[in-house]
Amino acid sequence: MDPERSFWGRCNAVSILEVKSKKSQIKGMLMLLEGKKHQDERGIITYNNDFDASQIKRIYTIENASTEFIRGWQGHKVEQRWFATMKGSFEIFVIRVDDFENPSKDLTIQKYLLTEEVLSYLHIPSGCITAIQSKEEDSKLLVLADYDLGEITDEYRFSLDYFNNI
Repeated sequence: MDPERSFWGRCNAVSILEVKSKKSQIKGMLMLLEGKKHQDERGIITYNNDFDASQIKRIYTIENASTEFIRGWQGHKVEQRWFATMKGSFEIFVIRVDDFENPSKDLTIQKYLLTEEVLSYLHIPSGCITAIQSKEEDSKLLVLADYDLGEITDEYRFSLDYFNNI
């Protein structure tokens, strides 16, 4: 069986929260800061006046090799990240982990779709892991983090099939 089809097939069979509201939360923490877009005769500006970049120490981009590839599960107990799509679109699944050494296999998943249409930022709080799939060829995801590379040892990875409800 194709691992990606198996993974997403199981995701579709469970209750996944698809976020359509301006702001969504996971365990009381703000997750999605919806951006805006302005267009006139000069062109288009996408912006996000709600995003506070004062905590950011590191910036990088992700470009998955194909739309079939799923990057995850990966996350941090301490570090926070923010995602914004620069080109194309990404589907991002988020789990708040209950125990990083031995997480429950049936944790709740939240699903987000980020597109290049507006400059929305998805905040991934401390204690969360993500699975990321580009939905269009040549998509590019901007990632911002609140710790420098190597500043702390805080990276956790789990196989895509680790959790029962995905």
